Amino acid sequence: MEKNIAVLSGDGIGPEVTDQALKVLSAIEKKFNHTFITRFAPVGAIAIDLTGDPLPQETLDICLESDAVLFGAIGHPKYDNDPAAPVRPEQGLLRLRKSLGLFANIRPVTTYPTLLSLSPLREEKIKDVDFVIYRELTGGIYFGEKGRKEDYAYDHCVYSREEIGRITTLAFDAARLRRKKVTLVDKANVLETSRLWREEVKRIASHYPDVALDFLFVDNAAMQIIQFPSQFDVMLTENMFGDILSDEASVITGSMGLLPSASVGAKTSLYEPIHGSYPQATGLDIANPMATILSAALMLDSFGLNEEASSIRQSVRELLESGYGTAELQLTNRCKCSEIGDMVASKIEAL
Repeated sequence: MEKNIAVLSGDGIGPEVTDQALKVLSAIEKKFNHTFITRFAPVGAIAIDLTGDPLPQETLDICLESDAVLFGAIGHPKYDNDPAAPVRPEQGLLRLRKSLGLFANIRPVTTYPTLLSLSPLREEKIKDVDFVIYRELTGGIYFGEKGRKEDYAYDHCVYSREEIGRITTLAFDAARLRRKKVTLVDKANVLETSRLWREEVKRIASHYPDVALDFLFVDNAAMQIIQFPSQFDVMLTENMFGDILSDEASVITGSMGLLPSASVGAKTSLYEPIHGSYPQATGLDIANPMATILSAALMLDSFGLNEEASSIRQSVRELLESGYGTAELQLTNRCKCSEIGDMVASKIEAL
């Protein structure tokens, strides 16, 4: 198989962790006889420095011409510490999401036996946690009409059946390949948009008789993620609820350096770690690249290369079980960022 991949390494540790994912993809090429054609382009603070624009048109064109986008991280202290800055790195990412039509954010949450002690939750609570959050990304209150009039302000939350339907279909398709359960998180006892979500999700669920569907109000879901996280398989929700719940769920594993994500679009899809640019670690070779490596696995899944993606996940898991990881994981064998990429690639080649 031949695929075109846009590589937007970005700022801070972005280039370092992305390089490790590319090592792993190179091992996949050799092991499974694929060809991944990579095209590099600037985004974020580095793009501002080069062009004055956090998302240059050439970068956007490369993304639109590619089968997928592998994204590192964006952000730099000189912009973070200047609230008056007229151009900011984050504007590039928001524009990229809109331009690519990225309507579904997918965040797996998986715990590993050797790392349970890093979680703020008790080990017995998080053992065998393995669920994924499907968050609608382009609708809802973040994109509705907003404004102020004298002493009051408003933010409108609007959803259409089409917006709800396309991410719901993705969630049910994913559940069929997992443990066949979807949990819709909403606030249907109060919000009309949530009632529309329930109607549309129930309609689509009727076409998936093999997948169980249940419902949780968002406040209850927030508690359940902490109390009984292992009950979840596929969690489906709207934009703002998903923003909050996915950040809450991210602390369960004990390290943001382990959490990948995908943003699926109408034109292409984008794969990135959930962590930021971590500028303090730039160039020190200490960042954890596993989230970016696992994001590459999600990308391979989107190509239908499930065996290849599984080989990446298996290699990461075996590495952790053998006590190898970057310093923040507090394992027996502390490795550099670059060493993790080499070791995962070697394990794939040896499978």
